[in-house]
Amino acid sequence: MGGEAGSAAAVGSEGRVKSLGLVFEDERKGCYSSGETVAGHVLLEAAEPVALRALRLEAHGRATAAWGPSPGATAPAAASEVEYLNVRLSLREPPAGEGILLLQPGKHEFPFSFQLPSEPLVTSFSGKYGSIQYCVRAVLERPKVPDQSVKRELQVISHIDVNTPALLTPVLKTQEKMVGCWFFTSGPVSLSAKIERKGYCNGEAIPIYAEIENCSSRLIVPKAAIFQTQTYLASGKTKTVRHMVANVRGNHIASGGTDTWHGKTLKIPPVTPSILDCCIIRVDYSLAVYIHIPGAKKLMLELPLVIGTIPYNGFGSRNSSTASRFSMDMSWLTLTLPEQPEAPPNYADVVSEEEFSRHVPPYPQPPDCEGEACCPMFACVQQFRFQPPPLYSEVSKANEDETSALLFVNNPP
Repeated sequence: MGGEAGSAAAVGSEGRVKSLGLVFEDERKGCYSSGETVAGHVLLEAAEPVALRALRLEAHGRATAAWGPSPGATAPAAASEVEYLNVRLSLREPPAGEGILLLQPGKHEFPFSFQLPSEPLVTSFSGKYGSIQYCVRAVLERPKVPDQSVKRELQVISHIDVNTPALLTPVLKTQEKMVGCWFFTSGPVSLSAKIERKGYCNGEAIPIYAEIENCSSRLIVPKAAIFQTQTYLASGKTKTVRHMVANVRGNHIASGGTDTWHGKTLKIPPVTPSILDCCIIRVDYSLAVYIHIPGAKKLMLELPLVIGTIPYNGFGSRNSSTASRFSMDMSWLTLTLPEQPEAPPNYADVVSEEEFSRHVPPYPQPPDCEGEACCPMFACVQQFRFQPPPLYSEVSKANEDETSALLFVNNPP
């Protein structure tokens, strides 16, 4: 690294700067968040002695929304701006009382470091009518020649944790549409759709649960899509841009038919996380389940969706997610729980009535009950205290006595 001299008289010319660069300490770091430290170096290579007034570092972050007047419209252009970051550091300046600093030929490095504000910063974004941008810029002030500068973009992200209770709540909607006009109707088309939670992250696959019933006379096609909606606010006016970022298609449903989606998946592509905390730019997402009906307006359900940055950990909503999974299809209950409990096996071959009456105290039946179904549950449990007999056995009288004695030891009165 070359040396420096502080005498302006020694400067025969302003000198030539061969290169001016800016590098971050960790170039692999993709983005920064509130409260984090940004560090790096400004690199300067001089081909000959260079005179400078100052070398400073600036960091700026702002949201801007703007658009010109529509063709033929009398309304003026609209513009708004919100500042989130403004940092200014001096990296090199002349000694006190001197206006010029001389850098000798060679390579020079000037380290820098600053901390981002602790209050939440809005995620970086660029859209049709506005942007949220952060940058770091090194400025070289020189006498008699224009300032030289180098700028690097700084990616900032505002983290959204999808494990918060509000984003773990299932979302469900139902709608019905009558197909036809006036009294020439062909029947309704009904649609119910549900997702297990409101918050997801990039790369996740969203399971979609839906029930579609086609009582019309037309062939319909169910579909699902993720939409991004950008909203810009400037000078009291609003602009909205809507994009489809992913979609999936179901099977055709004939007249009188039905279809059920048992967790049909739709993967989220790499998109900007939801931006919900900027007053002039907002980025929202929704999952739309809709039905294309020939000759009629589509039937659509939009379920609100938040794209976060901290992935689902699988523990925060175990109860709610389990309930949501099973509430979609309750037929699983009939596979495991019979309508009537099975009768206990006959133990007359193992335990006599006399022994049973000795070891099991009688439970009186309530006076207002008629029939076995009214007995308390614990009164029926005693019937299962003895092990059932083997599938096939030939037991002698001695073995029976031995078995009875063992049962008496294991089940004392």
